[in-house]
Amino acid sequence: MSQELVFDRNLQTAKNLAWWLYLIHGASFLFTLGAVSFIPLIINYIKRGDTAGTFVYSHHCWQIRSFWWYLFWVVLGAVLFVTIIGAPLAFLIWGGAWLWKVYRLLRGFLDLNSDKAMPA
Repeated sequence: MSQELVFDRNLQTAKNLAWWLYLIHGASFLFTLGAVSFIPLIINYIKRGDTAGTFVYSHHCWQIRSFWWYLFWVVLGAVLFVTIIGAPLAFLIWGGAWLWKVYRLLRGFLDLNSDKAMPA
């Protein structure tokens, strides 16, 4: 079996895994507001190194950054929520974080299907 064919098969397998991870991140986000997204996050960290040098690597990085930034904004909203003055602002932050996360998941999913790398 040629080395190029093995690389293509490995790349397709890595792409399929990234696709499933987008789906799991999305399902977690939809049903638990991202509370169980740490499961696909761990897989992103484990499998990212296997995809070094391919466009799939950028998708693992994209999903990892999306998780941590979403968590940051949710925690910031929670901190503001416990203050009387910050409660309305918390809902704006949470709504913005929600829309941003939807955008990140959809853009990543669509670019992965088009074999495009995500921006750094």
